[in-house]
Amino acid sequence: MKTVFIDGNQGTTGLRIHERLQGYKDIQVVTLPDEKRKDPAAKREMLNSCDIAFLCLPDAAARESVSLCDNPDTVIIDTSTAHRCDDSFAYGFPELSEAHLTKLQNSNRIAVPGCHASGFIALVQPLVASGVLSADTPLTCHSITGYSGGGKKMIADYEDEGRNPELGSPRQYGLTQSHKHLPEMVKISGINISPIFCPIVSDFYSGMMVTVPVFASQLKCGIDELKSIYKNTYTRGLVSYVEDMSEDGFIGSNNLSFKDTMEVSVCGNEERILLTARYDNLGKGASGAAVECLNIKLNNEWSYKLEI
Repeated sequence: MKTVFIDGNQGTTGLRIHERLQGYKDIQVVTLPDEKRKDPAAKREMLNSCDIAFLCLPDAAARESVSLCDNPDTVIIDTSTAHRCDDSFAYGFPELSEAHLTKLQNSNRIAVPGCHASGFIALVQPLVASGVLSADTPLTCHSITGYSGGGKKMIADYEDEGRNPELGSPRQYGLTQSHKHLPEMVKISGINISPIFCPIVSDFYSGMMVTVPVFASQLKCGIDELKSIYKNTYTRGLVSYVEDMSEDGFIGSNNLSFKDTMEVSVCGNEERILLTARYDNLGKGASGAAVECLNIKLNNEWSYKLEI
């Protein structure tokens, strides 16, 4: 029996992780009473005595929790932005390569990818690693997400009966081009230039679609070879290549809501190409990816108890 501590179990990600773990017979979820949730001594004791700790916290609080854990055998799975560019943490996207999987299996410090970043990295990293896309290529990324990605306050705003009518239309944000996912997108994908990033929140609960447009002239291969790279990269795990994810010429952004899988596809023609990833911002983009990391650590193999 493994003990699992969820540090920050009142937020959207923490609640979803807690919900998912209820079906595990080999796990006991342990928590701190409300009055001790911010008590450093109580948290230190819990972090050092549990087998696995999920950190579902703001960045500063996540760093503090890591500093409180002196036990190298405690597996820390951090869902915040704090350690995604830290080489001492395994990046929790095992489908990217055998090296990513091996590091995750062998590490007790794991950073769960960001929601927007997951789609961008899934599309760009294999192309850079294969040498068909230069690391110096300027890129643009469009990402549309359900409002649950904004946490409890945004969920309440969108689900309020007397809400602002403007919430009924898609809204672009990250307007200063300094979104917190950008450093991770650059580092993990292997590019040298931050992309122009256009995140958009829309009026559906969960789901996400990330699109990276490229000119064929920017690639050192044709569109068929491009598809083959994705097919050969995503042969296991939660990510798969889909030849055509459209329906009547449209691609829905929330078709994978409440699922943990990710679909990657290539659209366009021999001149202009759209690289597209579709998944759930709360699934492969958050708690699903966190539980995927847990499963690999528990079993040291690809084992999933994910879709709910």
